[in-house]
Amino acid sequence: MSPVAIPPSEPRRATRHRKTNETEITVDCCVDGGGEATADTGIPFLDHMLEQLGKHGGFDLTVTATGDLDVDTHHTVEDVGIVLGGTFAEAIGDKVGVRRFASGLFPLDEAMVEVALDLSGRPFLVYEIDAVSEWIGSFDPQLAEEFWRAFAFAAGITLHLRSRAGRNGHHVIEASFKGVARCLRDAVRVEGAGLPSTKGTL
Repeated sequence: MSPVAIPPSEPRRATRHRKTNETEITVDCCVDGGGEATADTGIPFLDHMLEQLGKHGGFDLTVTATGDLDVDTHHTVEDVGIVLGGTFAEAIGDKVGVRRFASGLFPLDEAMVEVALDLSGRPFLVYEIDAVSEWIGSFDPQLAEEFWRAFAFAAGITLHLRSRAGRNGHHVIEASFKGVARCLRDAVRVEGAGLPSTKGTL
């Protein structure tokens, strides 16, 4: 039998604000929420993906961002990943009792993506998603990798993403966001009172 999830005494939540010469971003994240997610970044497809992340991760998530979109979308996408990752790390706190590891295969129509992650405190990204050539609205699909790298390093997680199948770029990228969301939902679940590490720290 799988261990029973133990509700935390207080909802795990954090809010962060970051302003640079290129972007201004605010993120509020409650990992023990109900999946209510809204995003307003000026990049509609990124908003859609962030809302998928909150919905399927079971997080209450609010993201607002303004950036130099007249230059490129790169700064906004990457910086949202940085702020979201940092907010997520702060929200989950000391990680006492969490499951820590999660993985799975996640289909979306013809696409399927493999996700594995570890709330290790050691940031690392393996991104082996087949190249998507076409833009998705105003979103450059190359920036999906930049988003996940920024998120993983700011959150302090090891994250592996691999595409197993897929021809439609929208489907492949959306499957990756939904897959990471479900794995984060699983990994942050509290199942005990101890820290899941022989080192005594994560």
